[in-house]
Amino acid sequence: MAQMLDIALPKGRLGETAYDILRRAGYGCPQLEEGGRRLVFENPECGVRYFWVKPSDVAIYVERGAADLGIVGRDILMEYKPDVYELRDLEIGRCRMAVAGKKGFRDNMDRTLRVATKFPAIAARHYARKSREIDVIKLNGSIELAPLLGMSDVIVDIVETGKTLRENGLEPLEDILQISARLIANRVSYRFKHAEVMALSAAVAERIGK
Repeated sequence: MAQMLDIALPKGRLGETAYDILRRAGYGCPQLEEGGRRLVFENPECGVRYFWVKPSDVAIYVERGAADLGIVGRDILMEYKPDVYELRDLEIGRCRMAVAGKKGFRDNMDRTLRVATKFPAIAARHYARKSREIDVIKLNGSIELAPLLGMSDVIVDIVETGKTLRENGLEPLEDILQISARLIANRVSYRFKHAEVMALSAAVAERIGK
């Protein structure tokens, strides 16, 4: 008998796009599509149970076993390095992690570079590879303000179109990594629900043409 799969979806546009792929792959859930204030949505006929969580929490739910599968951006995987299996690149939510600063910025190698970011681990590894000493300033929002107010020299953040940067007099200086959404699995679930996990992964692959 097939086992139910618990799937953590990130709230917002990315999660909605990911769910549409899953629905078209045969894992739809009418309860979820009805909306409302429910937190858990299930469709026993398809063997799935969904719940919406904050995007940065998806990997935690999967790593801890509260979810068998999850949809998460590569930025989260690279920042927190959760102990999960990365099954597939869904090729949605494409953007990039980049260093940005004021137009015409030139790095003064004689002093420590001040870097504001929501992603301190990614920033630290990037500059460690360059043997550049940095002072990481961890922020949770409005990263673009930091160089404008003189609190940082540059920022490390996600860039989609670059419009927000341009509107604030900033520009990308270098790319760090390309980002897209990934299908991830809990390690124990991958072992004990292997047939169900691989069936869903294969169905998703057909939907995205991979």
